[in-house]
Amino acid sequence: MIFHILVPDNVHQEAIDILQTNADIRVSAPGKLERAALLEAVVDADAMIIRSGVTADAELINSAPQLKAIARAGVGVDNVDLAAATAQGVVVMNTPGGNTISTAEHSIGLMLALSRHIPQGHQSLAEGRWERKAFTGVELKGKTLGIIGLGRIGQAIAARAQVFEMNVIAHDPYLPPEVAAAMNAPLLALNEVYASSDYLSLHALVTDETRGMINAESIGRMKRGIRIINAARGALINAADLAAALQSGQVAGAALDVYEQEPPPADHPLIGLPNVVHTPHLAASTSDAQVTVAVEAAQLVIDFLLHGKAENVCNPAENSS
Repeated sequence: MIFHILVPDNVHQEAIDILQTNADIRVSAPGKLERAALLEAVVDADAMIIRSGVTADAELINSAPQLKAIARAGVGVDNVDLAAATAQGVVVMNTPGGNTISTAEHSIGLMLALSRHIPQGHQSLAEGRWERKAFTGVELKGKTLGIIGLGRIGQAIAARAQVFEMNVIAHDPYLPPEVAAAMNAPLLALNEVYASSDYLSLHALVTDETRGMINAESIGRMKRGIRIINAARGALINAADLAAALQSGQVAGAALDVYEQEPPPADHPLIGLPNVVHTPHLAASTSDAQVTVAVEAAQLVIDFLLHGKAENVCNPAENSS
Protein backbone atom coordinates (compact mmCIF):
# COMPACT_ATOMS: atom_id res chain seq x y z
CA MET A 1 0.00 0.00 0.00
CA ILE A 2 1.23 3.46 -0.93
CA PHE A 3 0.42 6.21 1.58
CA HIS A 4 -0.13 9.79 0.40
CA ILE A 5 1.40 12.46 2.64
CA LEU A 6 0.41 16.07 1.99
CA VAL A 7 2.70 18.87 3.13
CA PRO A 8 0.66 22.06 2.54
CA ASP A 9 3.08 24.35 4.35
CA ASN A 10 6.72 25.38 4.07
CA VAL A 11 8.74 22.74 5.89
CA HIS A 12 12.45 22.12 5.49
CA GLN A 13 13.49 20.18 2.39
CA GLU A 14 15.34 17.63 4.51
CA ALA A 15 11.99 16.32 5.76
CA ILE A 16 10.63 16.06 2.21
CA ASP A 17 13.76 14.16 1.17
CA ILE A 18 13.29 11.66 4.00
CA LEU A 19 9.70 11.01 2.94
CA GLN A 20 10.56 10.70 -0.74
CA THR A 21 13.17 8.03 -0.13
CA ASN A 22 10.50 5.70 1.27
CA ALA A 23 8.97 3.45 -1.41
CA ASP A 24 5.71 3.13 0.54
CA ILE A 25 5.07 6.88 0.55
CA ARG A 26 3.92 9.35 -2.09
CA VAL A 27 4.61 12.96 -1.14
CA SER A 28 2.82 16.12 -2.25
CA ALA A 29 4.67 19.20 -1.07
CA PRO A 30 3.12 22.20 -2.82
CA GLY A 31 3.97 24.68 -0.05
CA LYS A 32 1.31 27.02 1.25
CA LEU A 33 -2.03 26.68 -0.48
CA GLU A 34 -5.10 28.87 -0.71
CA ARG A 35 -8.04 27.47 1.19
CA ALA A 36 -9.93 26.10 -1.82
CA ALA A 37 -6.82 24.38 -3.16
CA LEU A 38 -6.06 22.94 0.27
CA LEU A 39 -9.55 21.45 0.60
CA GLU A 40 -9.10 19.82 -2.80
CA ALA A 41 -5.56 18.57 -2.13
CA VAL A 42 -6.40 16.88 1.16
CA VAL A 43 -9.19 14.67 -0.23
CA ASP A 44 -6.98 11.60 -0.78
CA ALA A 45 -4.30 12.32 1.84
CA ASP A 46 -3.47 9.69 4.45
CA ALA A 47 -1.48 12.18 6.54
CA MET A 48 -0.56 15.85 6.66
CA ILE A 49 2.51 17.63 7.96
CA ILE A 50 1.73 21.23 8.87
CA ARG A 51 3.13 24.26 10.62
CA SER A 52 1.22 27.21 12.08
CA GLY A 53 0.24 28.50 8.64
CA VAL A 54 -2.40 25.80 8.12
CA THR A 55 -5.67 25.71 10.03
CA ALA A 56 -6.81 22.10 10.29
CA ASP A 57 -10.39 22.82 11.31
CA ALA A 58 -13.40 20.51 11.17
CA GLU A 59 -14.14 21.42 7.55
CA LEU A 60 -10.64 20.46 6.43
CA ILE A 61 -10.54 17.26 8.49
CA ASN A 62 -13.98 16.19 7.29
CA SER A 63 -12.89 16.80 3.69
CA ALA A 64 -10.27 14.07 4.01
CA PRO A 65 -11.97 10.67 4.39
CA GLN A 66 -8.63 8.80 4.21
CA LEU A 67 -6.83 11.03 6.70
CA LYS A 68 -5.21 9.08 9.52
CA ALA A 69 -2.66 11.47 11.02
CA ILE A 70 -1.69 15.13 11.29
CA ALA A 71 1.86 15.93 12.35
CA ARG A 72 2.57 19.45 13.55
CA ALA A 73 6.14 20.55 12.90
CA GLY A 74 6.28 22.52 16.12
CA VAL A 75 4.68 22.55 19.55
CA GLY A 76 1.34 24.37 19.45
CA VAL A 77 -1.67 22.55 18.05
CA ASP A 78 -4.20 25.34 18.59
CA ASN A 79 -4.52 25.51 14.79
CA VAL A 80 -5.90 21.95 14.81
CA ASP A 81 -9.47 21.08 15.83
CA LEU A 82 -8.57 18.23 18.16
CA ALA A 83 -12.19 17.26 18.80
CA ALA A 84 -12.93 17.01 15.10
CA ALA A 85 -9.76 14.98 14.57
CA THR A 86 -10.67 12.58 17.35
CA ALA A 87 -14.21 12.19 16.00
CA GLN A 88 -12.79 11.23 12.61
CA GLY A 89 -10.18 8.87 14.06
CA VAL A 90 -7.29 11.15 13.10
CA VAL A 91 -4.25 11.10 15.38
CA VAL A 92 -2.66 14.51 15.96
CA MET A 93 1.02 14.56 16.89
CA ASN A 94 3.51 17.36 17.53
CA THR A 95 7.25 17.85 17.93
CA PRO A 96 7.56 19.46 21.36
CA GLY A 97 11.33 19.30 21.69
CA GLY A 98 12.44 20.55 18.31
CA ASN A 99 12.22 24.29 18.87
CA THR A 100 12.81 24.40 22.62
CA ILE A 101 16.24 26.02 22.51
CA SER A 102 15.29 28.40 19.70
CA THR A 103 12.26 29.67 21.62
CA ALA A 104 14.10 29.88 24.93
CA GLU A 105 16.95 31.87 23.40
CA HIS A 106 14.52 34.23 21.67
CA SER A 107 12.67 34.81 24.94
CA ILE A 108 15.93 35.68 26.68
CA GLY A 109 16.80 37.94 23.76
CA LEU A 110 13.46 39.72 24.11
CA MET A 111 14.06 40.17 27.83
CA LEU A 112 17.46 41.74 27.20
CA ALA A 113 16.15 43.93 24.38
CA LEU A 114 13.35 45.13 26.63
CA SER A 115 15.65 45.80 29.57
CA ARG A 116 18.27 47.72 27.61
CA HIS A 117 16.05 49.40 24.96
CA ILE A 118 18.13 47.81 22.21
CA PRO A 119 15.66 48.22 19.32
CA GLN A 120 14.88 51.82 20.29
CA GLY A 121 18.57 52.67 20.67
CA HIS A 122 19.35 51.16 17.28
CA GLN A 123 16.54 53.09 15.60
CA SER A 124 17.56 56.34 17.25
CA LEU A 125 21.16 56.03 16.09
CA ALA A 126 20.08 54.92 12.61
CA GLU A 127 18.07 58.13 12.38
CA GLY A 128 21.12 60.22 13.25
CA ARG A 129 20.54 60.84 16.96
CA TRP A 130 22.79 60.10 19.96
CA GLU A 131 20.46 59.65 22.96
CA ARG A 132 22.28 57.77 25.69
CA LYS A 133 20.30 59.21 28.60
CA ALA A 134 16.98 58.46 26.94
CA PHE A 135 17.69 54.73 26.96
CA THR A 136 18.93 54.02 30.47
CA GLY A 137 18.10 50.39 31.16
CA VAL A 138 17.95 47.90 34.02
CA GLU A 139 20.01 44.81 34.82
CA LEU A 140 18.62 41.28 34.98
CA LYS A 141 20.89 40.34 37.90
CA GLY A 142 18.97 40.08 41.15
CA LYS A 143 15.56 40.45 39.51
CA THR A 144 12.81 37.86 39.89
CA LEU A 145 11.58 36.10 36.77
CA GLY A 146 8.17 34.51 36.96
CA ILE A 147 7.54 31.79 34.38
CA ILE A 148 3.98 30.74 33.57
CA GLY A 149 4.28 27.21 32.21
CA LEU A 150 7.40 25.31 33.24
CA GLY A 151 7.51 22.78 30.43
CA ARG A 152 10.48 22.17 28.14
CA ILE A 153 10.73 25.81 27.03
CA GLY A 154 10.03 27.22 30.46
CA GLN A 155 12.71 25.00 31.98
CA ALA A 156 15.24 26.03 29.33
CA ILE A 157 14.50 29.69 30.06
CA ALA A 158 14.82 29.11 33.81
CA ALA A 159 18.29 27.61 33.36
CA ARG A 160 19.44 30.51 31.18
CA ALA A 161 17.95 33.15 33.46
CA GLN A 162 19.81 31.70 36.40
CA VAL A 163 23.08 32.19 34.50
CA PHE A 164 22.17 35.90 34.56
CA GLU A 165 21.79 35.52 38.35
CA MET A 166 18.04 36.02 38.27
CA ASN A 167 15.74 34.49 40.87
CA VAL A 168 13.25 32.18 39.14
CA ILE A 169 9.76 31.30 40.33
CA ALA A 170 7.05 29.55 38.35
CA HIS A 171 3.44 28.51 38.08
CA ASP A 172 2.56 25.22 36.42
CA PRO A 173 -0.37 23.13 37.67
CA TYR A 174 0.83 20.05 35.76
CA LEU A 175 4.47 19.85 36.82
CA PRO A 176 5.48 17.83 39.92
CA PRO A 177 6.80 20.28 42.54
CA GLU A 178 9.94 18.20 43.06
CA VAL A 179 10.93 18.72 39.41
CA ALA A 180 10.71 22.48 39.81
CA ALA A 181 12.48 22.37 43.16
CA ALA A 182 15.39 20.47 41.61
CA MET A 183 15.73 23.33 39.13
CA ASN A 184 15.66 25.91 41.93
CA ALA A 185 12.47 27.32 40.40
CA PRO A 186 9.81 26.82 43.09
CA LEU A 187 6.20 26.47 42.03
CA LEU A 188 3.87 29.09 43.49
CA ALA A 189 0.23 30.01 43.17
CA LEU A 190 -0.48 32.22 40.18
CA ASN A 191 -1.24 35.29 42.29
CA GLU A 192 2.05 34.83 44.17
CA VAL A 193 3.95 34.76 40.89
CA TYR A 194 2.16 37.90 39.75
CA ALA A 195 2.91 39.73 42.99
CA SER A 196 6.57 38.72 43.23
CA SER A 197 7.87 38.98 39.66
CA ASP A 198 9.91 41.77 38.13
CA TYR A 199 9.69 39.97 34.79
CA LEU A 200 6.94 37.62 33.65
CA SER A 201 7.50 35.19 30.77
CA LEU A 202 4.50 33.34 29.33
CA HIS A 203 4.79 29.74 28.16
CA ALA A 204 1.30 28.35 28.71
CA LEU A 205 -1.05 26.71 26.25
CA VAL A 206 -4.23 28.56 25.31
CA THR A 207 -7.17 26.99 27.13
CA ASP A 208 -10.46 28.30 28.48
CA GLU A 209 -8.60 29.04 31.72
CA THR A 210 -5.57 30.78 30.20
CA ARG A 211 -7.13 32.74 27.33
CA GLY A 212 -6.75 36.43 28.16
CA MET A 213 -5.13 35.60 31.51
CA ILE A 214 -3.05 38.78 31.30
CA ASN A 215 -5.80 41.33 31.73
CA ALA A 216 -6.69 44.37 33.82
CA GLU A 217 -7.50 42.25 36.87
CA SER A 218 -4.34 40.13 36.84
CA ILE A 219 -2.12 43.09 35.93
CA GLY A 220 -3.52 44.88 38.96
CA ARG A 221 -2.07 42.12 41.15
CA MET A 222 1.40 42.56 39.70
CA LYS A 223 4.29 44.72 40.89
CA ARG A 224 4.20 48.19 39.45
CA GLY A 225 6.89 48.33 36.79
CA ILE A 226 6.74 44.66 35.82
CA ARG A 227 8.01 43.67 32.37
CA ILE A 228 6.08 41.02 30.39
CA ILE A 229 7.49 38.72 27.69
CA ASN A 230 5.25 36.60 25.45
CA ALA A 231 6.72 34.13 22.98
CA ALA A 232 3.94 31.58 23.47
CA ARG A 233 0.53 32.58 22.11
CA GLY A 234 -1.01 36.01 21.59
CA ALA A 235 -4.38 34.93 22.99
CA LEU A 236 -2.88 34.71 26.49
CA ILE A 237 -2.96 38.51 26.62
CA ASN A 238 -5.86 40.97 26.52
CA ALA A 239 -4.11 43.48 24.27
CA ALA A 240 -6.27 46.47 25.18
CA ASP A 241 -5.77 45.90 28.91
CA LEU A 242 -2.02 45.51 28.51
CA ALA A 243 -1.85 48.68 26.40
CA ALA A 244 -3.64 50.64 29.12
CA ALA A 245 -1.24 49.27 31.76
CA LEU A 246 1.79 50.17 29.63
CA GLN A 247 0.51 53.71 29.21
CA SER A 248 -0.19 54.11 32.93
CA GLY A 249 3.21 52.75 34.00
CA GLN A 250 1.77 49.77 35.88
CA VAL A 251 3.65 47.68 33.31
CA ALA A 252 7.06 49.15 32.47
CA GLY A 253 7.43 47.32 29.20
CA ALA A 254 6.43 44.33 27.12
CA ALA A 255 8.24 42.21 24.54
CA LEU A 256 5.95 40.33 22.19
CA ASP A 257 6.63 37.73 19.53
CA VAL A 258 3.03 36.50 19.11
CA TYR A 259 -0.37 38.07 18.50
CA GLU A 260 -3.92 36.80 18.63
CA GLN A 261 -4.29 37.67 14.95
CA GLU A 262 -1.19 37.25 12.81
CA PRO A 263 -0.12 39.48 11.28
CA PRO A 264 -1.65 41.96 13.74
CA PRO A 265 -3.96 44.63 12.31
CA ALA A 266 -2.61 48.13 11.81
CA ASP A 267 -4.78 49.42 14.68
CA HIS A 268 -3.54 46.82 17.17
CA PRO A 269 -3.43 48.64 20.54
CA LEU A 270 0.13 47.51 21.30
CA ILE A 271 1.71 48.43 17.98
CA GLY A 272 3.58 51.71 18.16
CA LEU A 273 3.84 52.01 21.94
CA PRO A 274 7.35 53.21 22.84
CA ASN A 275 7.80 50.70 25.68
CA VAL A 276 6.97 47.61 23.59
CA VAL A 277 9.46 45.46 21.68
CA HIS A 278 7.94 43.50 18.78
CA THR A 279 9.09 40.59 16.63
CA PRO A 280 6.93 38.83 13.99
CA HIS A 281 6.60 35.33 15.50
CA LEU A 282 10.30 34.54 15.21
CA ALA A 283 10.86 32.42 18.33
CA ALA A 284 11.07 29.12 16.45
CA SER A 285 12.54 30.67 13.32
CA THR A 286 16.09 29.45 13.37
CA SER A 287 17.52 27.26 10.66
CA ASP A 288 18.45 24.74 13.35
CA ALA A 289 14.91 24.48 14.74
CA GLN A 290 13.22 24.35 11.35
CA VAL A 291 15.30 21.35 10.31
CA THR A 292 14.72 19.57 13.61
CA VAL A 293 10.94 19.95 13.80
CA ALA A 294 10.46 19.10 10.11
CA VAL A 295 12.53 15.93 10.33
CA GLU A 296 10.82 14.91 13.57
CA ALA A 297 7.37 15.43 12.02
CA ALA A 298 8.32 13.36 8.97
CA GLN A 299 9.52 10.54 11.19
CA LEU A 300 6.34 10.68 13.28
CA VAL A 301 4.23 10.18 10.16
CA ILE A 302 6.43 7.36 8.84
CA ASP A 303 6.35 5.54 12.17
CA PHE A 304 2.59 5.88 12.43
CA LEU A 305 1.59 4.92 8.89
CA LEU A 306 4.12 2.14 8.34
CA HIS A 307 4.62 0.77 11.84
CA GLY A 308 1.50 1.76 13.80
CA LYS A 309 3.61 3.67 16.33
CA ALA A 310 2.14 6.92 17.66
CA GLU A 311 4.25 9.35 19.68
CA ASN A 312 3.58 12.85 21.04
CA VAL A 313 -0.16 12.35 20.55
CA CYS A 314 -2.16 15.49 21.35
CA ASN A 315 -5.71 14.12 21.13
CA PRO A 316 -7.27 11.14 22.95
CA ALA A 317 -5.49 8.19 21.41
CA GLU A 318 -8.05 5.72 22.67
CA ASN A 319 -10.69 7.32 20.44
CA SER A 320 -8.48 7.32 17.36
CA SER A 321 -7.84 4.57 14.89
